[in-house]
Amino acid sequence: MLTIKDINIEYNNKLILEKIDFELKSGEILALLGSSGCGKSSILKFIAGLIEIKSGEIILKDRLLSTNGKHIITPENRKIGMVFQDYSLFPNMTIFKNIAFGMNLKKKEKIEEVAELLSLIDLSGFEKRYPHELSGGEQQRVALARSLAINPDLMLLDEPFSSLDKNHRFELVTSVRKILKEFGTMAIFVTHDENEAVSFADKIARVENKILTFE
Repeated sequence: MLTIKDINIEYNNKLILEKIDFELKSGEILALLGSSGCGKSSILKFIAGLIEIKSGEIILKDRLLSTNGKHIITPENRKIGMVFQDYSLFPNMTIFKNIAFGMNLKKKEKIEEVAELLSLIDLSGFEKRYPHELSGGEQQRVALARSLAINPDLMLLDEPFSSLDKNHRFELVTSVRKILKEFGTMAIFVTHDENEAVSFADKIARVENKILTFE
């Protein structure tokens, strides 16, 4: 379970989000819906530990991550995976090396694990290809597999489908949701597209006027 308790966020001494308070159960997917600049991405960043919180607590699976403006667990030790709009793959690495990058396994185990993940995202046999040889949707699935490779307790997805055309977007929304459900991974998904939010998430919260409202 993820528990967010009474979070306030400031930037340059200006309050940008206040009284953010919610829980996410194991396996649930939450969509954060709102216009550009409303603070959706800031919510992901404070959960990941990339920006400080002014007050409140973040608890993930009984581990206190942050409290009252202080990080208790550093970002790299939070067991949180992140997928961004721009894929963030290493262009000079093969697909195998991209997915295996964060794995702390022996070579044989890495080969087996990467093969399983590639099968899961329907890209078996793509190990030796490079990101530029893949379509945008394929690259985004590789980015998802790389994040899942660390066996995260929580996935954060920051508008991961917005750069894709409409024909491929719905297909990938359906595919990624299915993968997350198979893994039983909690996820928070940022979007400004209401149809995307409804298709992808179990529950929706709207970010507006510095506050979070569940629908």
